[in-house]
Amino acid sequence: MLDVHPPTEPVHGWRDFFIHLATITIGLLIALSLERCVEWQHHRHLAHTAKVSLGKEIRGNAKEIDGALEDVHKQVEMLKRDIAVLDRILADPKKPNRENIVYKYEIRTFADVSWRTAQSTTALTYLTYDEALEYSDIYDQQNDIDAAEHDAIRDAVVAVGPLQNLKAGDVNPTGEEAARIKRNLEILQAQLGHVQSLIEELDREYKTFLAAHHE
Repeated sequence: MLDVHPPTEPVHGWRDFFIHLATITIGLLIALSLERCVEWQHHRHLAHTAKVSLGKEIRGNAKEIDGALEDVHKQVEMLKRDIAVLDRILADPKKPNRENIVYKYEIRTFADVSWRTAQSTTALTYLTYDEALEYSDIYDQQNDIDAAEHDAIRDAVVAVGPLQNLKAGDVNPTGEEAARIKRNLEILQAQLGHVQSLIEELDREYKTFLAAHHE
């Protein structure tokens, strides 16, 4: 806050008046310049802190990519085995089938605390447009993966729901129920393919970012 004080000495004539006016004007300009400089330094510090934090978070997330892809591949292979069991059931529905049909879906999330912090502190507004766009693209892709994985969880629940109450050694469903389970597992297969493509795209974005931002 600027604090302006009137002259303490009496003004004698126009000359003194203009001298006092010029003094006050110059003082105000200096004060405003200093205030702007402090604000600029503060904004610059916010932007720098945000970029350091975001870079660290992205590097950490990039290390999770291989594990995330491996998880998807394992789940796809598990689905193939389950669908193969259902194919055998549908090929010979009168033969009791007690093979295990087990599917477990796990998700691997990517951290976004630094991104949400940068948004809440308005630090993003002090980045250049290209910088903000670069980070935004990466975290938008992460959000797309999160949404796709939650859709996959829904599909997994729908697909294996009819099997939840089966005990070890029980006969597997046959007929229309087996066909319905297979269709739902195939929908889940397609969703996992979508998740995999999103993770692969994120991997490319991470690599582009890391190549441009060496530590």
